Amino acid sequence: MNDQIKQDEVNKAVWAACDTFRGTVSADVYKDYVLTMLFLKYLSDVWQDHYDEYKKQYGDTPELIAELMTNERFVLPESANFTTLYKARHEPGNGERIDKALHAIEEANVGKLRDVFQDISFNSNKLGEEKQKNDILRHLLEDFSRPELNMRPSRIGNLDVIGNAYEFLIKNFAADAGRKAGEFYTPPEVSELMAEIMDMAEGEEACDPTCGSGSLLMKCGRRVQAKFGGSKRYALYGQESIGSTWALAKMNMFLHGEDNHRIEWGDTIRNPKLLDADDRLKHFDVVVANPPFSLDKWGIDTAENDRFGRFRRGLPPKTKGDYAFILHMIETMKPRTGRMAVVAPHGVLFRGSSEGTIRRKLIEENLLEAVIGLPEKLFYGTGIPACVLIFRKTKTDDKVLFIDASREFKAGKNQNQLDANHLAKIVETYRKRESVDKYAYLATPDELAENDYNLNIPRYVDTFEDEEEIDLVAVRAERLKLKAELAALEVKMDGYLKELGY
Repeated sequence: MNDQIKQDEVNKAVWAACDTFRGTVSADVYKDYVLTMLFLKYLSDVWQDHYDEYKKQYGDTPELIAELMTNERFVLPESANFTTLYKARHEPGNGERIDKALHAIEEANVGKLRDVFQDISFNSNKLGEEKQKNDILRHLLEDFSRPELNMRPSRIGNLDVIGNAYEFLIKNFAADAGRKAGEFYTPPEVSELMAEIMDMAEGEEACDPTCGSGSLLMKCGRRVQAKFGGSKRYALYGQESIGSTWALAKMNMFLHGEDNHRIEWGDTIRNPKLLDADDRLKHFDVVVANPPFSLDKWGIDTAENDRFGRFRRGLPPKTKGDYAFILHMIETMKPRTGRMAVVAPHGVLFRGSSEGTIRRKLIEENLLEAVIGLPEKLFYGTGIPACVLIFRKTKTDDKVLFIDASREFKAGKNQNQLDANHLAKIVETYRKRESVDKYAYLATPDELAENDYNLNIPRYVDTFEDEEEIDLVAVRAERLKLKAELAALEVKMDGYLKELGY
C-alpha cells in the first residue's frame, strides 16, 4: 500500500471517529477528546509493536522484555494501554478509566508530558449524563480499534503518518470552527511560506511566542531536516496561553518525534516564560508567529513597566495588541543571525498614533526587510486579508521590499488557498530583492519617509491596469449598422405577419 493511500485511510478513519460526537457535543469541545484518543492509541500501538518484536526475539521472558522496554521514548503502564480500556468498554466507568490512564501516562513520563492532560477529562459532564457518556466513549474506543487505525510502526512505517493525521484533524477542526480556529492553527501554506523565508539552518534555535498547536514551529524544523539529510540538530521553543492548545502542541511535537523542544504555558506579553540563565528574554535565530489579530485587553497595564524593556519604542494602543507581539519578537532575535516573520492584519502598516511612532522607529533602525500582502480569506475564521512582515537584525541594505501577492490565489468557496506556484513566486521575489512590475517594489528610506512611514502596499506597488481605450467613431458606426439591420428585420417581420393574416 503506498504512503498516500495509507495516509488517506488513516485520515478518513480518524475523521469518521468524530461522528460519535457530532450532534451531541460541539466541535470545539470534542476536538480535544478525539486528538487525545489518537495520541493514546498511537502510544499503545507503538508500545505493543515493540513489545511483540522483543517477544519474537527473546521468547517468553517478561523480565528481560520489561528491561528492554525501558529504552523506549516513553513508558506505557499496563493499566493505561488502549487494549485494556477497549476490553472494559461495555462496563460502566469508561470516563473514569480513561482519565486514570492519562494520569498514569503523565506520571510515567513526567519529563516529556507533565500537565499535558490536566485540561481534559473524559469523565466530564460535557459529554452528558453517565449512561450517555459511557455510550459515547464506548463508541469512541470502538472507532479507534478499527483496523485502519492500527498505528503500529510495523504496519504504518514512518512516524509522519500519525503526525500528518493529527495535523489533518487540527486543520479540519479549524475549518469547521470558524472564528475560534485562528487560536490554534495557521493555514499550512502560510506557515510553509514563513518557514521557507526564514530558512532555518542546522544548529539554530527557533521560537514561536504564540505557538498554537506548534505546526508553524515544526515547519521551520522540517526545513533543517530537508536540507541537512534528516538532521535533528536544531531546537524549537514556544509559548501558548490557552491550556488545551498548549497540550495540543506538546502532543503534536511528541507525535512528530520532535524531542528537542520546550513549549511553555502562559501569556507571552504578561508573563514571558522563555528566559535565559540571567532571567532575561532568551534570544533566537528564528522567530515566527501568527499572533491573535488586534487583540483587545492584551496587557497594557503590565506593559507600562515592562522589566524586559520591550516597549521602549512606544506603547501599543490599549485595544490593539498587534505591535505588542511584534515588539516582543523583535526583542528576542539574536543580535547577528536573528530574523523573524510575523502574520499581521493590514492595519499595522498604516494606523497612526503610537503604532505610527513604533513603525517609524523600526524602519529607522533598519530592521524591516519585507512586507508581503496575502490574499483575503486565507485564514480560518476571518475574511480579512493579512500580511507577513519580515524583520532581520543584519540586513544587506537599507531598503524595504513590498510584495503584493494578494491577487494570485486558488479560489475556494469559504477559503482561498496559495498553491506551490504562488509560494514559489513569492519566495523567489523575496530572495531576488528587486522590483517586479505590478507585483513587487524595493523602496528606499527616502520613499518611506516621503510616505510618512505609511507601509500600505498600494502606495508602493502599482497594480493599476490601464483600461482599453474606446474608439467612439467605431462604436457609432457599429451602432448605425445594427440600427439599419434592425429596420430591415422589422420590414421582413411585417411581411410575414401580413401573409399569416395579422
